[in-house]
Amino acid sequence: MAELDNTIHQSVRLQIMSSLVALYAGEEIEFVYLRKLLNLTDGNLGAHLAKLEEAGYVKVKKTFVARKPRTFITATGKGRDAFEEHISALKQIIGAQQKTNLKGK
Repeated sequence: MAELDNTIHQSVRLQIMSSLVALYAGEEIEFVYLRKLLNLTDGNLGAHLAKLEEAGYVKVKKTFVARKPRTFITATGKGRDAFEEHISALKQIIGAQQKTNLKGK
């Protein structure tokens, strides 16, 4: 059975990765939009993004737009692959539990 990814498995990081992999490869999402979408504080989102960035799952790009600092986040290829593997592991677990429940009936 496939193993869950401990970095992604944490609920906020799972939500972040779900939001990012829903985009086309290479597409970015703005920090403020993601923060509002997930109803997080700046510090909470920043800490989770740092963990994901450390794992190589996301890329964080800081830039200026009209003289204002903006931060954009994108899922890396490694992050997309890790997310897909994590989802596959979850599906295997769910499938195994459903089979066990059917046997018990």
